[in-house]
Amino acid sequence: MKDYFVRSLSSSGGVRVMACTTAETTREICQLQQSSLTASIALGRGIAAGALMGALLKDGQRVALKFEGNGPLKRMIVEADSDGALRAYAAVPEAEIEPLDNRWNVPGLLGRAGFLTVSKDLGMGGEPYQGMVQLRSSEIGDDLAYYLADSEQIPSAVGLGAQMDTSGKISDCGGFLVQALPQALEGEIELIMENIVSLPPLTDLLRDGGPKLLLERLYGDISYNLLEEREVYFRCGCSRIKSKQALLMLGPAELVEMVEKENGAEVVCEFCRQFYHFDRDEVLKMANGRKKSKNKNNDSKTYKNSANNKNNN
Repeated sequence: MKDYFVRSLSSSGGVRVMACTTAETTREICQLQQSSLTASIALGRGIAAGALMGALLKDGQRVALKFEGNGPLKRMIVEADSDGALRAYAAVPEAEIEPLDNRWNVPGLLGRAGFLTVSKDLGMGGEPYQGMVQLRSSEIGDDLAYYLADSEQIPSAVGLGAQMDTSGKISDCGGFLVQALPQALEGEIELIMENIVSLPPLTDLLRDGGPKLLLERLYGDISYNLLEEREVYFRCGCSRIKSKQALLMLGPAELVEMVEKENGAEVVCEFCRQFYHFDRDEVLKMANGRKKSKNKNNDSKTYKNSANNKNNN
């Protein structure tokens, strides 16, 4: 079954609910990352969170979630585009930790101290909007709900689930996001919260009926409208051109040092693990270009300083 999300709104217009299934996408990303068992669960929950945040985007927008803690995983980044594309990586995907109380110890893997940073590119050409909160529990869903309530002032409930089969691969993965809008009716909110508490394991619901069954269980007797259903999938935006641009951010001395030590340069995409090799001549050409650019800027500064001194005299 293809991964997808559904976006809905209660008939009263006071509550919106998103739900998603992301097992296939998570399996693909975990294979690329060569992640450990617990890291795969963390990535699964993070990817589901990214899909749900992506369901809130308008065309041409993008959102990035960065979970950064003091645990062995160190950092996890999930990016979602408005068209349903997802990508994710962990800084140390091979990191592992023992279960705690017979549960996956994602908080221990991520670390109890750290930050969740959410960046939104609204597609308007300006600087991305960025919000940050401290990790409260290091449970992916809880921290995302806290961010939405604290930084975006939208009371939210988030549920995320990921489950493995006997071979150590993600079998079921997804979640839900419930948000109370300004015109929300108190009775509807109370009923949905009761429904959340009585939910069976999310992965069971996703396996039995997918996101639409999850919507039915969350709304219960509340009428609602299904607004959108959209496929989600893995896509990495890396390219040789972008890799070259990353190298050009380095100084000429660093580029020359790469040539001397490695006879060229190699850039590895953190998301898809694609290698981009640049040979000796290519890197030297970049270094010479950076030198010329630096000299030109210095000449321009000297001219401006001379002109200012002349005017002052």
